[in-house]
Amino acid sequence: MAEDPLFFNAESGLLLRPSTKERNEVFAATAPGLYIDSAKKALDACPDLDPSDVTHVITVSCTGFYNPGPDYQLVRALDLSPATQRYHLGFMGCYAAFPAMRAAKSFCDADPDAVVLVACAELCSIHVRSSNDPDTIMGSALFADGAAAAIITARPFTGTGIQLDHFETVLTPVGEESMAWNIGDEGFEMVLGTYVPHIIDEHIVGALEPLLARDETVGEDYAAIEHWGIHPGGRAILDRVQRRLGLKDEQLVPARRVLNDYGNMSSSTVLFVLKDIMDEHVARDSAHGERICSMAFGPGLTVETALMTLSTGDQA
Repeated sequence: MAEDPLFFNAESGLLLRPSTKERNEVFAATAPGLYIDSAKKALDACPDLDPSDVTHVITVSCTGFYNPGPDYQLVRALDLSPATQRYHLGFMGCYAAFPAMRAAKSFCDADPDAVVLVACAELCSIHVRSSNDPDTIMGSALFADGAAAAIITARPFTGTGIQLDHFETVLTPVGEESMAWNIGDEGFEMVLGTYVPHIIDEHIVGALEPLLARDETVGEDYAAIEHWGIHPGGRAILDRVQRRLGLKDEQLVPARRVLNDYGNMSSSTVLFVLKDIMDEHVARDSAHGERICSMAFGPGLTVETALMTLSTGDQA
């Protein structure tokens, strides 16, 4: 006998209304495989490293909770050292990969032998619900499921990677009510106001100023940055950022391609965009040393930015 449907009744064509507990149980059953699979792929892409080299694990998600959590599960599943330091960043939203990478860089700056595994997994679809509210409908249509992982270390490496140069966080003076993520009785409730692209349009230049000012080779010269790893919060957001910063169409290809192929996977998404940039340019010798400006937006309204450099290990 078939189990009762949880999210969708095919006979009636209606979305069902599972409780937050029921939705979170789906997350706890499904997310571990996503974390483990993405982490294994990240380690496999680093031939110079073994799982035993990992010193820190940082996991990220805003779509579910359980404990022992994914940080613990990665240590067990990958046979990492039981002394591996573990951290979990929860419920931060789309920009959370940035504080995870920034923390990983801090660990590596403090200990040049550190190897940090960062893993993000999001199951946004488990929070889809029926609504007549335009902001809720927009969020349900835009968000998707996905997982991504990265290895961050100061150790020498071979192959192509991305050097993390600088990070900055800026809160816009308005927008606290326009983007939010709350826990309701029937799943997590996304608030994604139609005013968000306008807020980003008005404040993106100011949000970038403290980041670019930290690098004398860039300053305020956007043309000095070859690649833009923008979190694709939506097509309107990408359109506003491109127009306001005067970026070329090809500089938005990675972000638009990820949005088209995968949707907005919350914290995982920017790692997809950065991988797209790497994959497109690893074959070019000139890619070594080219700059990347990356950014993401989240509740608050928070703007996280990072300046990076494409780096070939045997040239570094």
